[in-house]
Amino acid sequence: MEDINSKLWPFLEAKKLLKRIDDTKKEMCIFQTGYGPSGLPHIGTFGEVLRTSMVIKAFKEISQIPIKLYVFSDDMDGLRKVPQNIPNQEIVEKNLDKPLSSIPDPFEKFDSFSQHNNEKLKEFLKNFNFEFEFKSSTDHYKKGIFNSGLEAIFENYDQILNIILPTLGKERKKTYSPFLPICQKSGKVLQVKIEGLDKKNKRIEYFNPITNSKETSSIFDGGCKLQWKVDWAMRWFVLGVDYEMNGKDLIESFVLSSRINKIIGGKPPNNFTYELFLDENGEKISKSIGNGISVEDWLKFSPIQSLELFMFQNPTRAKRLYFDIIPKMTDDYLRLRKDYDKMNDEQKMQSPIWFMDCSDEFKILENFSFNMILNLANVCNADSADILWGFIENYYKGIDRKNFPLIQNLLEYGVEYYNNFVLPNKKYRIPNEKEKVGFEKLLNLLESIDERYEAEDIQTKIYEIGMELNFDNLKDWFSAFYQVILGQDQGPRLGSFIKFYGIKKTITLLRDKIN
Repeated sequence: MEDINSKLWPFLEAKKLLKRIDDTKKEMCIFQTGYGPSGLPHIGTFGEVLRTSMVIKAFKEISQIPIKLYVFSDDMDGLRKVPQNIPNQEIVEKNLDKPLSSIPDPFEKFDSFSQHNNEKLKEFLKNFNFEFEFKSSTDHYKKGIFNSGLEAIFENYDQILNIILPTLGKERKKTYSPFLPICQKSGKVLQVKIEGLDKKNKRIEYFNPITNSKETSSIFDGGCKLQWKVDWAMRWFVLGVDYEMNGKDLIESFVLSSRINKIIGGKPPNNFTYELFLDENGEKISKSIGNGISVEDWLKFSPIQSLELFMFQNPTRAKRLYFDIIPKMTDDYLRLRKDYDKMNDEQKMQSPIWFMDCSDEFKILENFSFNMILNLANVCNADSADILWGFIENYYKGIDRKNFPLIQNLLEYGVEYYNNFVLPNKKYRIPNEKEKVGFEKLLNLLESIDERYEAEDIQTKIYEIGMELNFDNLKDWFSAFYQVILGQDQGPRLGSFIKFYGIKKTITLLRDKIN
């Protein structure tokens, strides 16, 4: 099925990857995502695994070549600072510079800090039905799995230095080495100058400031670990990685690691660089700080598919990841999902929905949206889905709510979102004289029509009132309704809202607010 014409980015990535596999004659395609267990898995981790899984799904569609996805935890890394969002920080403070797998668990649930975070990562990914094989850096070093890669780095030591040293500052150049010995006395990862290489026994020679003596360490079986960029290159080489994504902040690292990988006889993986997620202040989200929205938070207010859609769209563009994007993404998902069911198989592959789980029955109503739910919740201060069902049953005559479980879920999401983010920020203002005249004209209009009047006709009449009153910008007329009547700066298409809310109820609402 290589003739699939989809121009969606996962298919474009899959086609490039298939060419690579054909060129290398490999019998299996290896995907990898990396995770640093210095903090709990967060939405960035979810995004990288999800996007990689989207490429995997596209690859499976165009190829019969078996695949594996490795989720690799760099848990042999030495911890340099205490994360801000953990308990018992003094436990970690006492063990800085040790491998994450040697630091006691501050949550007091597992044998080490990294084991706690690794287990959370596996649980996190399994909850979303990702298929993956977990790999631990500590296990691979200590069990000798990386020994062949470590030897290749050792044999090409000077060439690798020639790649890395030009990228470093003057002081860092003096002590940099690809190898970081593990101090046998303290257990710490040492950032020390390597003074000699024992080529015969594959050992590194250095001065240990902790023991105040010259020492040697084997490069094998966990006696040392590699610096990050060298480690990445070695990992690709040993594990045979064909595809890996990374954030924009690692572009330079990927370039350098690729050069090192080639020196030791590897072929760097195909790469996709995605932009970073930003918090509400435009700052990069960080697992050690815990800023930004979490996956768990998102799922309190919207279905998982809306988050998957957010991850799918424009991965190469920086995006603000905060609560205020949830309503739009929810409605975008509902619209795309509704269209998807009308498509043939070829058309479906042009839709982001193809990459999502569509096994659940999708049953939605015409002219129904998440924003409409929020606006209804706003005007009636809804604290339960039952209140909103009353309006729906009035608008869609004869509807049986038991047949619409998706709507029930959306109403519950909407009430939760309204009470958390809309209600605390409601702020009404008094109308000016021109707006008062407009509202009186709108009242007269609504009192002269009945519930059979169509939404578009109501919208046209509201528009005509604004034109008649000569607003400098007609947008100001609609904004007046939102600010005076709904207590917010933006709002729904008014004709549809009034029709849904009910003409008589809108009359009561208007009189209440303008008086």
